[in-house]
Amino acid sequence: MEYEKTQAFISEAERAFELMGRAIRMAGYQNIKNVRTIRKADSSQSFIQVNKKVGYQGSDSLSIQHGLSDGVDFDCIGNVLNKERTRKDLAFQGFTVDRPAGIAKGKKVAGGSLICQSLDRQGRIQNTTLMNGVNRLLIEEVADLQANGSESQKLYKLSLQMTDGAFIQVDLERTFATRNLR
Repeated sequence: MEYEKTQAFISEAERAFELMGRAIRMAGYQNIKNVRTIRKADSSQSFIQVNKKVGYQGSDSLSIQHGLSDGVDFDCIGNVLNKERTRKDLAFQGFTVDRPAGIAKGKKVAGGSLICQSLDRQGRIQNTTLMNGVNRLLIEEVADLQANGSESQKLYKLSLQMTDGAFIQVDLERTFATRNLR
């Protein structure tokens, strides 16, 4: 039983890492058709933000903005991104860990919930639970990679600690690089 739970945690964490990694890689993407519009809207725009110790058990949060491509783009819960799901022509994706919904305060919980934040069709932030059993999410900027002079790429290490609240605690980490920051 313990082995099965551990494997389920690893599988869910891999899915979460894939979604967060994809968002990190997309951070700052600008479609060549909209570059002037986006830059005019806010030239000091921060396309990727890490907020430290703001979530459940001191978890960090991650917020990412990017433009839409000419193809089909998806947010972290699988919604097709279109002009309606943007603010100032930028899509938004966020990841945070929160106390599980529907559990009374003071009641023992088996970890928090990893929440995906994206924009609805009216451009408002919507929160959707991706998975439960997350004890902590830690995000560390590892390096600021200089490539081709003015382009600045960043490297982020994501650490997820999964728990069943009793016997199992699994620590996993992955590292992802941005592709589109300038």
